[in-house]
Amino acid sequence: MNKRVIVIGAGLGGLAAAIRLAKLGFKVSIYEKNPRPGGKMNEQTWSGFRFDTGPSILTMPEVTEELFQFCGRDMSDYVKLIKIDPTCRYFFDDATIIDTYSQLDKMLNILQEKSPDQLLNYQKFLKYISKLYSYAAEIFLYTPIHELKLVARRITIKDLLKLGKLDAFSTVHKRTTTYFNDPRLVQIFDRFATYNGSDPFQAPATLNIIAHVELNQGGYYVQGGMYRLVESLVNLCEELEVDINYDSPVSKILSDQHQAKGVQVYGKSIESDFVICNVDVVNAYDQLIDGFEHRKKKLKKLEPSLSGMVFLWGVKGKFEQLSHHNIFFSMDYRQEFQQLFEKKTAPNDPTIYIAITSHEDPHHAPQNHENWFVLLNMPYLSPGQDWKTIVPHMRKAIIKRLLKMGVNVSNSIVHEKILTPLDFKNIYNANRGSIYGISSNRQLSAFMRPPNRSRELKNLYFVGGSTHPGGGIPLVLLSAKLVSEIIISNITA
Repeated sequence: MNKRVIVIGAGLGGLAAAIRLAKLGFKVSIYEKNPRPGGKMNEQTWSGFRFDTGPSILTMPEVTEELFQFCGRDMSDYVKLIKIDPTCRYFFDDATIIDTYSQLDKMLNILQEKSPDQLLNYQKFLKYISKLYSYAAEIFLYTPIHELKLVARRITIKDLLKLGKLDAFSTVHKRTTTYFNDPRLVQIFDRFATYNGSDPFQAPATLNIIAHVELNQGGYYVQGGMYRLVESLVNLCEELEVDINYDSPVSKILSDQHQAKGVQVYGKSIESDFVICNVDVVNAYDQLIDGFEHRKKKLKKLEPSLSGMVFLWGVKGKFEQLSHHNIFFSMDYRQEFQQLFEKKTAPNDPTIYIAITSHEDPHHAPQNHENWFVLLNMPYLSPGQDWKTIVPHMRKAIIKRLLKMGVNVSNSIVHEKILTPLDFKNIYNANRGSIYGISSNRQLSAFMRPPNRSRELKNLYFVGGSTHPGGGIPLVLLSAKLVSEIIISNITA
């Protein structure tokens, strides 16, 4: 096959799409505006410390394994996955600490100690989220739902009947409260909505499928750091003769207003048969595509997901009370999300997430030190936000909360770098600084997410967290799979 494909962006979605199409015989070139691949899934190193700057946990490992298998490779020859045990450690204001596990016996032992009257309810909840996943996965994760011909081939009447069981008319929070009366457990299970940047008090209960993939299947870490997964995909690209161009920002998607014809890089026009865009769909239409003002206005009305503020701390000492993944919950979770989505302000009392990869890879920090990736949920960019003021305020809030919970880090931070929503916008061209693309705060949000194929320009396709099926490592990789299937279907039709 002599068809040429240009991929805009070397994030996970762009790399995976390039791999699949190169394997299928297309001639593929990637143009990446930054000097290195990975997009938001990146890393920083300095003074003996190494940090992942994006996703810190991998779920649904079968999705990643399938990509390697598609290429005739064994993933274990490229990366090693380590199951995290415990998956996460949760800290509450009443000084309770709760570890979560995907192993049922361990989790039941924890609940027997912390909340014994919730044992039966937890097992019922696991069955509920497992059934929910079985109803939703084939339709919303593995099928390009905007492509009616492909939907008709794959989805049976039996599958369609499952739509009524997707729990879309309740919210994540309402559903968890029907299973649990322990507010600590409610908060733990509400948090899964933030995995795709949404508000558990607004997002449909369908998103409880996220809880399933972690609680029933488990969370994984990539040995050596999550960025090793990016490097493994780059290696696959090179083996399949994909041409990757760094420091090469695409300034325009070329078209005749009916069909994508290629891209423009540094004023040079580069032609192709297909264009796959790993740029946020909203920004792609706004910045790279001429015309189609109605579509641009419609896309801009979609609510962006949460953004974040990241503190990369090189910390002196060992904090044995912390695990690989740690959450220090705010006292009022509902208020936190009201501030984030309704007021679009930094929360007064933020929930704090801390990932420490040196627990698994000691060489990620100097001896007797740790590497802390500290993440706070933040609102997407809106007028009136003063990040120069917000940053020191949030830093003080973190240190104060940790000290209250018995973790005194104030005099132990020896190196620090900070990322704000402005950085996510400027470095990764994220729409209004959002991390996960479009939020899922509406009942029909799964259908409102932009499709993988452009409706305005033939042969233009989209991958990544801003398009179907959504944000997060496995879903971004699935977006690439769906795009390759749509392209092949259209060619062979």
